[in-house]
Amino acid sequence: MKIVIVGTAFPYRGGLAAYNERLAREYAKQGNDVEIITFKLQYPSFLFPGSTQYSTEPVPGDLKITRRINAINPLNWINVGREIKEKSPDIVIFCYWMAFMAPCFGTIARQARSTKTKMVGMIHNMIPHEKTILDRIFPRYFVNAMDGFVAMTESVVADINQFDKTNKPKAVSPHPIYDHYGDPLMKKDAALKLGLNEQKNYILFFGFIRHYKGLDLLLEAFADERLRQFPVRLIIAGEFYENPQPYLDLIIKLKLEGLVELRTVFIPDSEVRNYFSIADLVAQPYRTATQSGVSQIAYHFNTPMLVTNVGGLAETIPDGKVGYVTEVEPVQIANAMVDFYINNRAEKMIENILVEKQKFHWSRMTEAIGGLFVTI
Repeated sequence: MKIVIVGTAFPYRGGLAAYNERLAREYAKQGNDVEIITFKLQYPSFLFPGSTQYSTEPVPGDLKITRRINAINPLNWINVGREIKEKSPDIVIFCYWMAFMAPCFGTIARQARSTKTKMVGMIHNMIPHEKTILDRIFPRYFVNAMDGFVAMTESVVADINQFDKTNKPKAVSPHPIYDHYGDPLMKKDAALKLGLNEQKNYILFFGFIRHYKGLDLLLEAFADERLRQFPVRLIIAGEFYENPQPYLDLIIKLKLEGLVELRTVFIPDSEVRNYFSIADLVAQPYRTATQSGVSQIAYHFNTPMLVTNVGGLAETIPDGKVGYVTEVEPVQIANAMVDFYINNRAEKMIENILVEKQKFHWSRMTEAIGGLFVTI
C-alpha cells in the first residue's frame, strides 16, 4: 500500500515524533511505500512552552520525511492537500493531538480526498489535558474530514464520539511499545552514565512537567516517612513546561533535598535508556490522561509502573500484576511505593511484564488500521 502519515517528525522532537517515525518503520518493514509529511512551521515559538521544538539527534536516514506544512498558513494547507492527492495514496493517517491543528489537518484532508484515498484520524488526544476555548470550536472540523478513527484507549473513543455525530468507524488498539531506545543496561552501567549511586533504589518520574502530570502529588507521596527505611531516591527527568518554582519550593517544604535528583532538561533519545535502566519503578501520578507513551517505554525496559486511575492508563497496566493503579491521592500513591519495596514486588512484576508486553507489538497497530481501512 501507499501510505502518507501527516504529523510531527524529525527535526521535531518528543513522543509524537517518535510515534510517527516508529509507525512509518513498521509499515516500511511490511513492504509498504510510506512517507511522513511534517511541518516546516509547527508552532510559532511564543506558543511553545519548552526550550526548543527541535531534536539534537541524528537525521533518521531510513525514513522519507518531507517538511511541507505551515500550521498557521491556510494557503499552505490547500497546497499540501493537493500535493498529497497527486501522490494518490491508499491511506492518509493524520496524527492528531490538539485542537490547534484541527483547521490545518481538516483542510489538508479535504483537499487530498479522492475516491481511492481514505482519511484516518490517529487520535492521541481528542480533548486535551489542559482545555481552551479552541477545544469546543475546532475539533468537529477535523472529525468531519475523516473517514474513520484509531484510538489507543476506550476513553479516547468516547471523546471522539462527542464530535462525531455520524458514527464513523472506529478501532481501538493499545499504544505500542517504544522499542527504539536501545536495549536495557545493567544498573551499574546506567548509574555510571548518570553519575548516580548504584547502591540506591530509584523511582522515576519521566517526561515534560505540567500540572496535569501530578508531580506535586508524587512529591507529597514521596515525603511519606515509611519510605525513609529504604535507600530510595526520586529522579525527576524532564523539562519544565511551566514555572518550576512551586515544585522547587515544595521539595524544600517537604524536606526532600538530597532525596530528589533533578534532571529537569529535555532527555534526548540517546539517554532515555539510562533512566529506565536504573529505575525500580516508573511513577505517573497524572490528574488526567488518555494513554501514556511513558508506560510503553517502561514496558520495553521491563520496569514496573505506578499509574493513577485516570483516562485509559489502567487499561494497559493491570493492577498488582505489572505495577499499581491508584487513585489520584498522595497517601494511596505512597502506599503503593511502600508496598513495592517492603514486599519485594519487583521480580514478580518483571516476570509479568515480559508476558504482558506481547500485547503491544506495532504490527497490532498496523493490523487495526488495516482492519479499519477495509470498512470505510
